[in-house]
Amino acid sequence: MDKISRLRGFRDIWKDELEKLRKIEEVARKYLNLLGFDELKVPILEKTELFVRSIGETTDIVQKEMFTFHDPSGDSVTLRPEATAGVVRAYIEASLFATQRITKLFTIGSMFRHERPQKGRFREFNQIDVEVFGSKGPLIDAELLWLISLILDELKVKNFEIEVNTVGCWECRKKFKEVFLSYIEKKLDHLCEDCKTRARRNPLRIFDCKKDECLFLTKDSPLLFENLCEECKIHFNKFLNYLIKFEVKVKHNERLVRGLDYYTKTVFEVKSSALGAQNAFIAGGRYDGLVKEMGGPDVPGIGFAIGLERLSLIVNTGNPKENLTVFIAFVDDKAREHLFRLVKQFVKSNIRVFYDPDSKSLKSQMRYAHALNADYAIIVGEEEIKNNIVSLRNMKTGEQKSYPNDLEYLIKDISYTK
Repeated sequence: MDKISRLRGFRDIWKDELEKLRKIEEVARKYLNLLGFDELKVPILEKTELFVRSIGETTDIVQKEMFTFHDPSGDSVTLRPEATAGVVRAYIEASLFATQRITKLFTIGSMFRHERPQKGRFREFNQIDVEVFGSKGPLIDAELLWLISLILDELKVKNFEIEVNTVGCWECRKKFKEVFLSYIEKKLDHLCEDCKTRARRNPLRIFDCKKDECLFLTKDSPLLFENLCEECKIHFNKFLNYLIKFEVKVKHNERLVRGLDYYTKTVFEVKSSALGAQNAFIAGGRYDGLVKEMGGPDVPGIGFAIGLERLSLIVNTGNPKENLTVFIAFVDDKAREHLFRLVKQFVKSNIRVFYDPDSKSLKSQMRYAHALNADYAIIVGEEEIKNNIVSLRNMKTGEQKSYPNDLEYLIKDISYTK
């Protein structure tokens, strides 16, 4: 019978990378907790309408990348391609706006996009998603970038750059659309088919096109930043000033936009040259109209997402400190009766423990201990039972000692040597 293999773009995550992902989550949770964020879990599967309304019907995600199907009831459902929409829905359904002036939330989990797999990018990927509702001022924008810098500094991430920009409010965008269309209309025939559609519906997203020919056509174009209203200018300048006070270094990229329709004002990306062409591993921004668009009150919001797989490629957590590993070996079934007490005592002492659950020879058990790369082997046989002792073999040196059967001295001894 033929073996069944993984789906393209999906994968199994093993020990070393798994340890990195756990470390990233641990550090992120530490600072999220210190800055007053609460964790929630939102469903992986949502109504398709949720993402169409929030992300935008003409975006690449909605048109090309979502895993959408009909459930047994005939409803159109989608595996979440990003987390913000689900968090906003949960925020509205729980009526948190009625009880909390400022709401800080984060969620961690899998997202799904049907795009071409490449370095650090898969069709199932993991994100830490961070959202804040209820604050319209730029101070919270700066705090989020400070939070990102705290996480990256503790993870000892090097050679990253934070790029920031503002995409203005809807009035700024309306004004810019007229200016930009007058520039780009003579070049429409040279744009890709996607950007021809973007030019009519949301021309700002042409700046987010990944095709070099489209980006080349915009290199001398007018910029939204040059067409900001006074309120958006003040918001952005205050944001930059707060970043200075937080001691967060950023680069202002006037051409930076985000690929989702709901962003307003502040947008940002964190990039690393070590990741190749698709070099962003954290991205986010402000979305002041999204909660209202999703059926809630007019509450401002801002957030970001960390791509865990992408970040793990540039995180060096060093060699994680592993627990001592002990293998318990028995010469016969009578000696095996001591198993339960020994296993419980080692686990209680935070010592990793293995044993062979099936009856095998002592020689076979010791081969198993070697294969597991155990630090020590505890041997219990007739002599040990008779003298109420256990024998401890150092699996690296071959040295063997005897200890009292209560294990207290043995555990202290091997914990010290480790």
